[in-house]
Amino acid sequence: MKTVNVSLVGVGGQGIILTADILAGAAAAAGYDVKKSEIHGMAQRGGSVTSQVRFGEKVSSPIIQEGTADILVAFDKVEALRNAGILSEGGKAIVNDLYIVPVTVSSGMQSAPQDLDGSLSRAFKEINLINAPKIAENEVGNARTMNMVIAGALSKFCPFEEEAWMKAIEELLSGPKAKLLDVNKKAFQLGRAHVG
Repeated sequence: MKTVNVSLVGVGGQGIILTADILAGAAAAAGYDVKKSEIHGMAQRGGSVTSQVRFGEKVSSPIIQEGTADILVAFDKVEALRNAGILSEGGKAIVNDLYIVPVTVSSGMQSAPQDLDGSLSRAFKEINLINAPKIAENEVGNARTMNMVIAGALSKFCPFEEEAWMKAIEELLSGPKAKLLDVNKKAFQLGRAHVG
C-alpha cells in the first residue's frame, strides 16, 4: 500500500500531540510501519503546533512535504487555512468548527479574518467540519475530550479497524490516566458516529 500522510495542526493545549500518538499507536496496532514528527511553536502560549504521522508498508521519513498530505486534521479554522497548502490534490480536510482568536489579532497587530467559512470552502475541495467542542461539552459532558471527538472523526478516514484505535487509547490512557479512559472512549465513539 502507499504511505498515508496525516498532518494534525492547531494551537498549544488542544491535545494535538496525544491525538497524533493515538493515530500512530492505532496504525502500529494494525501492523503498519509508522513515523511521527512534531513541531511546537510557542505552544505554551497558544502558538501553532503541528504533528505529522505517516504510515504504510515501509515508511522512511517522518516529514510530510507541502502538497502531499492525504488528510489534514485542523483543530481550529485559522490553522486549517494556514496549513491548507500541505494537503494533496485529492486530500481530505477534517476541520474543527472552532475559531481561536490568534495572538496577532488579540494584540492588535492584525485584524480578524473576514468570511472564515467562505475562505475554508474556497481552500478545500472536500471539507469535513465537525463541531467537536459542542459534542464534547453537550454529549460527552467533558469539554476537555474535544481532541478525542476529532480522533473519532479521523478514524473513519483511516484504513484500520476501530479495535486498533481502542487498543491505542487504552495504552496511552493507562496507569494514573486510566480514570479518564471511559469518557475518552465515549468521545471517540461520538466523533466517529458524526462522520457519515
